[in-house]
Amino acid sequence: MGVLEIQQLYKSFGSHPVLTGLDMDVPEHSIFGFVGQNGAGKTTTMKIVLGLLRSNGGTVRICGEPACFGETKTNRNIGYLPDVPEFYNYMRPQEYLKLCGEITGLSTAHTKLRSEELLSLVGLANEKKRIGGFSRGMKQRLGIAQALLHEPKILLCDEPTSALDPIGRKEILDILRTIKGQTTVVFSTHILSDVERICDRVAILHHGQIALSGTLAEVKERHRHHGFTIVLANAEDLTVLANCDELKLPAVTLTQAEPYEEHSLTVTILDRNNSGAFLLEAMARYGIVPLRFEVLEPTLENLFTEVVQ
Repeated sequence: MGVLEIQQLYKSFGSHPVLTGLDMDVPEHSIFGFVGQNGAGKTTTMKIVLGLLRSNGGTVRICGEPACFGETKTNRNIGYLPDVPEFYNYMRPQEYLKLCGEITGLSTAHTKLRSEELLSLVGLANEKKRIGGFSRGMKQRLGIAQALLHEPKILLCDEPTSALDPIGRKEILDILRTIKGQTTVVFSTHILSDVERICDRVAILHHGQIALSGTLAEVKERHRHHGFTIVLANAEDLTVLANCDELKLPAVTLTQAEPYEEHSLTVTILDRNNSGAFLLEAMARYGIVPLRFEVLEPTLENLFTEVVQ
């Protein structure tokens, strides 16, 4: 049983359907990349999980308990980081977490201990200035500390890195990777490189449903086309190889590779059982010695483009 289970979730706004039978299962202690284009329904899904938005059908369970609109009992197991967290700008981080602890019913002693741990985790332990003077990245880090204060079973992060510079993004991703042993992270984003950097599972939302899901290794292997990049020494070798009989099969496609590598070729083979050994044999037969022969690994960006186009 997953820590978050969604079955046949539907949601429309007027005549506009957003979720059309969404199924999703998030295993415990995973970093789960919830990927989709802007407007695909990621935030809508999170608001339904939090009980802030009424669905048109389907079920949501948090740690086995049903989550319902307007009822917040399952939220004791959820931490939430919105894309733009809001704070009382006149407060300092320690004061703000103390207030959050009081609101959630934590003891003063536990709140103090937990606040010290979390501010250290997010790199704000010695920060004395008021929150109003924080950068966007510092506010996101404080938002993570606040969301983890009550030790939730699951942390929902809605586009947490979308407006950050590269250093700020790295800081947030490093924190999320660190807390994997403490909680489950659902990481909603459209920044695919962030997902590849820290997530161990991914689900791509398209047309209101999960179009592709699994571990990153599983989805990449499932959609592997067995491509190769071959870099050659000169244009003559490129011409010979492009015209050899071995590469004129229907299952083989040839394209020019990266523009900065003038004498290069990308070979894509649709036969999953073909290792590409015949390419090396063909080159040896024609006396061609490649400068580079590389197996192409599918990227999440490639897979995402295939799914949404």
